Amino acid sequence: MVAQVSLAVAALVRDGLVLMVHRHPARRWYPDCWDLVGGHVEPGESPLRAVGRECHEELGVRVHDPVPIPMTVSDRTLEKHAFLITRWEGEPVNAAPEEHDDLRWFRPSELADLTLADPAGLPSILSAVRVGAGWSPGC
Repeated sequence: MVAQVSLAVAALVRDGLVLMVHRHPARRWYPDCWDLVGGHVEPGESPLRAVGRECHEELGVRVHDPVPIPMTVSDRTLEKHAFLITRWEGEPVNAAPEEHDDLRWFRPSELADLTLADPAGLPSILSAVRVGAGWSPGC
């Protein structure tokens, strides 16, 4: 059995848009593709604490009330803890240019055209955007 790498990622959602970061082409893992912001859960760190740390390190924001969301992952060596975030302090910026060379807000309809780090997660991201925008099936 292969040990899993634990990751914490954040779907920051504002005005029906989701923030995605473009992984630098020089990255060893998943280069030159779009992904949610996030990273490794450090030893002894909870995924909740990790997602807050990663958002601060990579975007320069302090998140409030992350809500766990299901995230489909195609790589069985990864244990991905995903969080929906709709409240934070500060304006997201690329605070980690060695990791990302761009960040942008996307409409859900634009996501399918992106090269994603893990395309299997697209339905989970779309669901998070709907929830974060206040959408419900009865609307």
